This record gives sequence, C-alpha cells and structure tokens, in this order.
Amino acid sequence: MTLRLEGKTVVVGLSGGIACYKAAELVRLLVRAGASVRVMMTAAAREFITPLTLQTLSGHAVATHTFDLTQESQIGHIQLADRADAVIVAPATANVIGKIAAGIGDDVLTTVLLATRAPILVAPSMNVNMYENPVVQENLQRLRARNIRVIEPGEGFLACGWEGKGRLAEPDVLVAEVERALSPQDLRGERVVVTAGPNREPIDPVRFISNRSTGKMGFAVAAAAWRRGADVALIAGPTSLPTPHGVRRHDVTTAEEMRQAVDAEFEACTLLFMAAAVADYRPSHVTPQKLKKQPGPLQLELTRTVDILGTLGPRKGSRFIVGFAAETDDVLANAQRKLAEKHLDLIVANDVAAAGTGFAVDTNAVTIIDRSGAHDTVPLMSKDAVAERIIDRVVALTSR
Repeated sequence: MTLRLEGKTVVVGLSGGIACYKAAELVRLLVRAGASVRVMMTAAAREFITPLTLQTLSGHAVATHTFDLTQESQIGHIQLADRADAVIVAPATANVIGKIAAGIGDDVLTTVLLATRAPILVAPSMNVNMYENPVVQENLQRLRARNIRVIEPGEGFLACGWEGKGRLAEPDVLVAEVERALSPQDLRGERVVVTAGPNREPIDPVRFISNRSTGKMGFAVAAAAWRRGADVALIAGPTSLPTPHGVRRHDVTTAEEMRQAVDAEFEACTLLFMAAAVADYRPSHVTPQKLKKQPGPLQLELTRTVDILGTLGPRKGSRFIVGFAAETDDVLANAQRKLAEKHLDLIVANDVAAAGTGFAVDTNAVTIIDRSGAHDTVPLMSKDAVAERIIDRVVALTSR
C-alpha cells in the first residue's frame, strides 16, 4: 500500500453519536496510510466507544479533557493544534457543528479546532430530520464559508430507524478526503478525462475478444488527479475495480462505446489521459446466436476499430494529451513513434512482459517521454505512486 500520509499528523475528533464505532476503522486506515494519528474525544463520544480502543489503534494517548492536570501539563490542546497537519471531526453531530459555527470552545475538541491552523474536515452524522433542519444546514454553510471541508453524509437506513441522508461517510472515503486535503492542489480548475481498462468486442452472445488489462493504472491516475484538485471523469472498460472516491465514472464495453464516451467529454476537458487498452480489432460479423462447435478450425474475420487517440490529436487545441504504450519489445522506440504519430504531449511507456509491470498487478515501472524527447525513468513502485509521478511531470510541463 502507498503511504500517502507518511510523515503527516492527522488529528481525529469524535463527538457523541452512534457512528463513533466507524472511527476505529478510520484511525486504523489512517495509520495504515502512514499517518501519525492523535485522537480527541468529547464526553458524549466516550459513551459510545472507549478511549482505550482508539489509543490501542493509534498508538498514542487519547485527549479527553481540557482541564486534566496530566494531559494539560504542557497545554496539551495547543500542542495538538500545532502538531496537526489536518484535523477531521468524524462523526460530527449537530451539536458540535453548531459549536464550531458559533466559535465556541468549551471542550478539548472545539478548543483544538479554534487553535489549529491546519485544514479542518467535518463529517456530519445524525438523524435525517436533524440533518435537513435549516439551522444545521445554515451552520454547515457557515463552515464551508470558512474553508472548512464538509464531507457529505451517505444515505440509507439509520440507527434511529429512519431512512435518508445522515450516515457518516465510510472510513475509506474519509481517508481519501484527508489525502486530498494534504495533497498539492495543482490541478484545481482542470477538467480531466481518464480512460482505463480493456474493451470487449463480441463474437456472439457468449464469446468476445478482449485483452489482459484490468484498469488499475488508469484508475490510479484518476484517483491521483482528484486528490490534486481536478474534476475527473473516468471512462472505464469492463473491470471489477471500485470507483475512486470523488470521480465520475462512465462504464463502456466496446471500443466504439469508449470512443463515443471520450468524444462526449473531450470538448470540456483540459487534460486527457488515455490509459485504456483499447481494442485494435473487432469481429467483422457478430452472430445473433451462440456459435456451435464444428469439426475443424474456425475462421474469424477481424476489422480494425477506430483509432480513438489518432482522431483526437488533430483536435487537441490547448488540451494536454497523455498516451500510454504497453509494449513487449523495442519499448522506447515504439513509444516515441506513437508520441509523434498521435500528436501527444507526453507518453508513458512500460514493458508489460517484465516482472511486476504488466497487467493485473499493483506495481509498475515506466518511462515518461515528452515531445522534446526528455525521458523520466520511474523504477518499480506501486501504481498509485507511478500515477503521482506522471501527474508531477504533467504539472512541470504545463506550469499548472
């Protein structure tokens, strides 16, 4: 797993709601992502989960009292505020949201929030009628006006028996929001389109032609672009990968469907990453019934599909286009040829026959080549880390 929060201190604040049980998983995931996690709890939060649980998961003592002689011997709440790289309140009840909006500091959690200069994230969790109450919505607007990030709650069955909006966002979503808060926002204002995964070209209702792509590299690029502030549309071929948080996803199957989806997004986009393994050929004829097994060989006639990337280069205008070249031989030469022929700004080349760099693995090693011929060799690392290196190169070339 990529330690995107390594070296960062994240302070997690709990206020009193049943969703406190999710905070245990949030703390665990933050630690797993490399963060040093410090927890603070209101008195009401301690009615739902014990400080010992969170201390065990975080590896640090939990702050519970503003006036505790031991905890405050060195003005602990100010130390927490100063040490934090980010503070997330999860769950945030209607009560604590009102206190934050009003600038009240009457416990360790609200006092730290007043004292910190770190980014603050608030994840509401409450009964649907409380959440929809105009006073609560007004308070949330006041938080947003102060650049406090409000993480929208989910919808569904609530612990109180009601159904609707008010569920605390899932822990992996909360972690993603923290990662975005601590990432450079050098793609803010950009409209990014990413293609990912394979295509399936039907032979009959049962069989199809496809390739080994799983979409992992493209999905990693989409997630990284969102973390760095972009509005991201992901056009995905058939894959079981979950949609990265914050990303709009369009599912397609064939190369023609992918072409149509890219065309629909192309006019509004500013950055295009063509990471999909687009099918080069499709069967010339698709039979309406399953082909029956017959004696002797089966001859299948194939027709070239539309070269999506080839059609976009002449239309690029001010857009920045990144291509991907998955090769098995003459990797750099083939990639440089594709870079020139498709009128690309950047190409990412990798040898899919090498260990750990092909399809269906979580790692990759690539060479990033720009139009001047400059090479940036990225050694074997996680695809998440490779995605960040690719975006670093795009930002450097475009001064975004």
